[in-house]
Amino acid sequence: MSTIPQVAEAMQKVLTVDADWLGRESGFIQRVRKLTGSSFIQTLVFGFLAKPAAGYGKLSESAATIGVPISAQGLEQRFTQTAAEFVRKVLARAVEQVIASQPAAIPILERFAGVYLRDSTIINLPGELVETWSGAGNSQGQTAALKLQVQLNFSTGQLEGPVLQNGRAQDQTSPFQQQALPAGALHIADLGYFNLTRLADDHRRGVYWITRLKAGTAIYTVAGERLDLVAWLKAQGEAPIDQPVQVGAQERLPCRLLVVRVPQEVAEQRRRRLREYARKKQVTPKAETLALTEWTIVITNVPLDQVSLSEALILMRVRWQIELLFKLWKSQAQVDEWRSQNPWRILCELYAKLIGVVISHWVYLTGLWQRADRSLFKAAGVVQSYAMALALALPNRADLIRVLTSLQSCLMATCKINRRAQHPSTCQLLLDGP
Repeated sequence: MSTIPQVAEAMQKVLTVDADWLGRESGFIQRVRKLTGSSFIQTLVFGFLAKPAAGYGKLSESAATIGVPISAQGLEQRFTQTAAEFVRKVLARAVEQVIASQPAAIPILERFAGVYLRDSTIINLPGELVETWSGAGNSQGQTAALKLQVQLNFSTGQLEGPVLQNGRAQDQTSPFQQQALPAGALHIADLGYFNLTRLADDHRRGVYWITRLKAGTAIYTVAGERLDLVAWLKAQGEAPIDQPVQVGAQERLPCRLLVVRVPQEVAEQRRRRLREYARKKQVTPKAETLALTEWTIVITNVPLDQVSLSEALILMRVRWQIELLFKLWKSQAQVDEWRSQNPWRILCELYAKLIGVVISHWVYLTGLWQRADRSLFKAAGVVQSYAMALALALPNRADLIRVLTSLQSCLMATCKINRRAQHPSTCQLLLDGP
């Protein structure tokens, strides 16, 4: 489990030892000079962590803070394709670190050997980077985009990723899609990861899952009769449904079908989103897909005696926590924003900001993750205010531990979600139950 010394060790390893070695190995550092691999990385990571919109002047100040006087113009010249590849490799080393927390005391989560969330987000890039990161393309032709694949163990806070892929890559190609989870674990993902063969493999290994049902998936009764899902649901009335079924024409995967009818305004909102998505893709939405917006439809292999229907729907809400993580990265760390027109500076900035959000996440795990009512948005602001203190303390392990300890105390004292009488938060629902 995560400790402050463990986080200090990981920070020093990635931002000093690994950065210096990779600086030489990548060819970014070719001779002895005042700007080393580690000082360049620290300048960017802590500079952007303190001020996400930092220009060359602010980055030059960041460099001076860690003892490397370099002008804004001198720093600007270092943003090359080789520099971008170097920073990407340091990011990969940061992602390799295994940092986890003692879980918060949330009884419903303690029923599983970890609750794993999978998702991805896309960052659009300038067209000049299409050969580096290719996007899906549009009416103007090929675009450039980067996809970030992430897996989060919501129980322990362990972050895996971001793993970088071309923006056009399908979520089915995520490296986490093939990962073998421990027996008794639960994984939750959106429809981009829906794969009946994979769900069947997990089921055989004793891994649990909860997922929305993909429209068009064949549903059978336990006796083997195929259901016309829309007609069958309309005949069931308004009451919630918890029905044993088999899923998939080939797999015939045994599971529970959980269904709750939604308010009409929610159904209308869903249909508007579907039609807008279809318009952008220049396709016609299927009638069945539009009809199924009347219900929230979920399938799971978690037994009824372990999780009730209402508890399963609360667990489905947990999936949004990884969406909130992406929102945090984009709003607070501004990983999808930059002020430069230099494509290699843009990639250096993007990779450095991702290193920063990974390190920030490690800091959250030193104590804050053990609080069910934690606010990562408040925590991100606190870490930002400590950025340069961390930079100054980095060379000395004892100093770094002292700063991390002070930072931990501040997080625990101030980063709490307030309880809401109306529209309770996910943490409230997890703690209080349905």
